[in-house]
Amino acid sequence: MNINGYEIKPGADLRGANLYGASLWGANLRGAYLEGANLSGANLSGADLYCANLNCANLNGAILWYAILKDADLSGADLRGADLEGANLKGADLKGADLYCANLEGANLEDANLKDANLEDADFRNANLKGTILEGLINS
Repeated sequence: MNINGYEIKPGADLRGANLYGASLWGANLRGAYLEGANLSGANLSGADLYCANLNCANLNGAILWYAILKDADLSGADLRGADLEGANLKGADLKGADLYCANLEGANLEDANLKDANLEDADFRNANLKGTILEGLINS
């Protein structure tokens, strides 16, 4: 995969990168380090972010339809207005994440950690919440 002429490989170190509005549809970002990255408005539909580190990343308004976020670290991430329809978040760490107005319709959140997350106005229709940790939720 290339972003602005640079080849991106699984496990890439993109900490703090500014990928605002980037088109990363179907990208292989397995195990990538995206801690603190700006992915606001980015299209990550179908992207493979298995075990990726998105701690404190800005995913405000990002499109993540059917993205693979299994076992990803999204703790403290800004997911306000993000579209995660059908995303696989099994085992993901979303501690303290801001999911205000996020769309999680049909998402798999089995065994995910949503402790202290902001779920105000989030859409969980048909989502799998089996084993999900829902302690200390903000505005739930």
